[in-house]
Amino acid sequence: MNDSLAAPESAVVTPPVAGRKPREEVVHGDLRRDDYFWLREKSDPDVAAYLEAENAYTAAVMKPTEPFQEALYREMLGRIKETDLSVPYREGGFFYYSRTEEGKQYPILCRKKGSLDAPEQITLDLNELAQGHRFLSVGAYVVSDDGTHLAYSTDVTGFREYTLFVKDLVTGALRPERIERSGSVAWAADGRHLFYTIEDHAKRPWQAFRHSLDGTEPDALVYEEKDEMFRVFLGRSRSRAYLFLGTGSHTTTEFRFLRADQPAGEWRLVAERRHRQPEDRRSWTGRAAGPTADGVGGPRQPVGHRELQRDAARSDAQETARQARLRSDRFQALPGLPIDRRMKVRPAACRGECRFLPRRSAPGCSGT
Repeated sequence: MNDSLAAPESAVVTPPVAGRKPREEVVHGDLRRDDYFWLREKSDPDVAAYLEAENAYTAAVMKPTEPFQEALYREMLGRIKETDLSVPYREGGFFYYSRTEEGKQYPILCRKKGSLDAPEQITLDLNELAQGHRFLSVGAYVVSDDGTHLAYSTDVTGFREYTLFVKDLVTGALRPERIERSGSVAWAADGRHLFYTIEDHAKRPWQAFRHSLDGTEPDALVYEEKDEMFRVFLGRSRSRAYLFLGTGSHTTTEFRFLRADQPAGEWRLVAERRHRQPEDRRSWTGRAAGPTADGVGGPRQPVGHRELQRDAARSDAQETARQARLRSDRFQALPGLPIDRRMKVRPAACRGECRFLPRRSAPGCSGT
């Protein structure tokens, strides 16, 4: 370390030492002793005092490096284009994009109706949402089919504890919904029903509910996963004709589907799960590609549900045309951008479920 950055001898301080508080526990006949278990108790005043002492010690030791820290920060900041704009993508009748402004910590999520020359509408200003909080992260970001409502979730703790909100994009007002520990979200085609998942104490999405914006019915439990190895997730098919409810472990997946225009209908199983036999994710395009009826050998043909197969042909043609339009829109939107910038578009924060969902299902995804 550079001598100019080292703390002088006279400034050396003694680091705090955590006290020992023996705790014994018998697990599977094995006696375990933990002298520092008490540090897990976040509400204990002794824990807070110890952490404050650690912070004070760190500040004292690092104080001589503060000018260097500031210089490094300024240098890194100087290499970032703070006022910037993402490449817009078209969804429904709107172009969606995000932009950043110099001096602000978070992006501003926006859209324009019909054309990039239309007036800008801010759907979410994360800087405003972050006021009064030390941290902010956006999880779900899903607009209803008619473009009138936005379902989004935020975490202000840093512990991936998301709360789901619904915003009226016509009036700009927040609706009364406040759904704690929410996960993935999907709209029904009517724009009045919303499906969402809830996490358990281990942060495992395990229940899926149907919510009505009309408030005429309590939220209905549509699925519950009792196997702790599996997580529940929701999404729409690329054709927008179906909702999919998936459950997945590290080696196995299982899907149910529901017509998007029949939110109160019955979820139907594509094929029963089989250990270490994941279903083909091509079903997100409208194909019901799953394991064979006996689950052994042979091509992976769908089991029943011919309406999914009929939808596949329409879905493929629509998706091909849609992707062609999107490519054209992206390249015409900001022709001055380098090719690599235009091609690396990803929506807003996927939380690790992007491998199951169609592209742009979760904002901020950096996956493939």
